[in-house]
Amino acid sequence: MRNPFIYRSYISKQLFCDRETELKTLLANCTSNVDTTLISERRMGKTGLIHRLFEEIEDLKINMLPLYVDIFATSNLADFIKVISETVARTVNDKSSMSDKFMQFIKSLRPMVTYDPLSGMPQFQINYQNEPEKIQTLYSLFDILNSLGQPVLLAIDEFQQIRYYPEQNMEALLRTHIQTLANVNFIFCGSKRHLMLDIFANERAPFYRSTEFLALDKISEHSYSEFIIKQFADSNRYITTEAVAYILDWTQRHTYYTQRLCHYVYQLEDERIDIQKVKKSAQQILQTDTTVFNQYRQMLSDRQWRLLVAIAKEGKVNNPTSRKFLQKYALPAASTIQSLLPALVDKEIITDSFVDECTQYSVSDIFFNHWLALNF
Repeated sequence: MRNPFIYRSYISKQLFCDRETELKTLLANCTSNVDTTLISERRMGKTGLIHRLFEEIEDLKINMLPLYVDIFATSNLADFIKVISETVARTVNDKSSMSDKFMQFIKSLRPMVTYDPLSGMPQFQINYQNEPEKIQTLYSLFDILNSLGQPVLLAIDEFQQIRYYPEQNMEALLRTHIQTLANVNFIFCGSKRHLMLDIFANERAPFYRSTEFLALDKISEHSYSEFIIKQFADSNRYITTEAVAYILDWTQRHTYYTQRLCHYVYQLEDERIDIQKVKKSAQQILQTDTTVFNQYRQMLSDRQWRLLVAIAKEGKVNNPTSRKFLQKYALPAASTIQSLLPALVDKEIITDSFVDECTQYSVSDIFFNHWLALNF
């Protein structure tokens, strides 16, 4: 049987664990003309949740056209327009009335059109004469979405990327036109919590209080345990409760890491899975990823690396400048640590979370954390 533990892309609701409450919230928002800001750590499953929502919209036969774009790889407004245009072209390709209207819009831009050699999907290269023309194209694109004859749900992943665009007024440009669209709803997804909150919760920002917030947390231990046991049982295999508990503890119930470890365990093809077999799979993952982990050391200074190892050994650190922590790991002065931490957070090697009214630091990659703690 196909391995049911998917950690790269969404397959179906049968292989999707829980998130029922979040799904209901998103469904209620998008059918009530309410935009949503969805925030979670990277690899916590927000993209899978969006595609689960799209499948639910289809299953319930809701009159809505769902569109998903990931702007993580974009670097400016032109890229932003390009990825949305290509997504719309792919989605409306088999809907003749929509396709005709959208393709007329694309032709008016006089783009250079190429086709991906693997997927056959169109790719656009649009040349702009000046900045106002680019802004007008953005507005025209949204106007086309607003007039397709069917409500549109546009989910934009890694939305905080717009903060890195050279166009300084990007948020104002988007907000000014988005608020006029009666037929388009948005889900703004992001993994950098501090940036997303600054975009949507800062009273001086254009998007202030324009959406409902939804934070994606870990799946409950009970729900994840039931899901894992069922997937093994469906293939006439048995996994002990002790083994499941170890999986959820070792991966901290973080979606990507839990799915990946379960994927490795499932590949053992043993009829009975115990904790020792899970530990064997966990070690196999660390060995597989060693080359990647070693590259991090080349990216960091000696002081950054020592601080990273110290945080990994602690697991979570609330006060990385405390005398006790610095002395325990022979780290440099508190002032130096204060200058090292932002660089590690910016590189997304360290995660800073706000817990119980204080900032808590941890290694972003849970498997990397285990590898550091074991080897240094």
